[in-house]
Amino acid sequence: QGQPVESGGGSVETGGSLTLSCAASGNPFNSHCVAWFRQPPGKKPWEREGVAAIHTGAGSTYYADSVKDRFTISQDNANNTVYLQMNNLKPEDTAEYYCAADYCQVPGTARILLETRDFANWGRGTKVTVSA
Repeated sequence: QGQPVESGGGSVETGGSLTLSCAASGNPFNSHCVAWFRQPPGKKPWEREGVAAIHTGAGSTYYADSVKDRFTISQDNANNTVYLQMNNLKPEDTAEYYCAADYCQVPGTARILLETRDFANWGRGTKVTVSA
């Protein structure tokens, strides 16, 4: 799996919505753990917060408590893309959002990788700004 490519960031007001896209680069997202992380302004890369993850084979999804019921991660196998639908955005959601992906056989690995950030393939990020 090569470097995934993110898109869809932008600026919205509180309560607005955005959909981020993560496109596979190289091999398709078959039996992959794919996750979204975010790095707020002033934070370091090792402080990135895991937001949501999906196992593209099983379809199982995992979320951080801070985004449950507001964000939805989904996949489009035909386009080899994973999406992050973000609703009811808050100023504290402002961050650079990164997609990460790795082949993984066991669906539950996605939950672990969301916590450990131990992905080999990271995108370059897309910026989300939520104004009050």
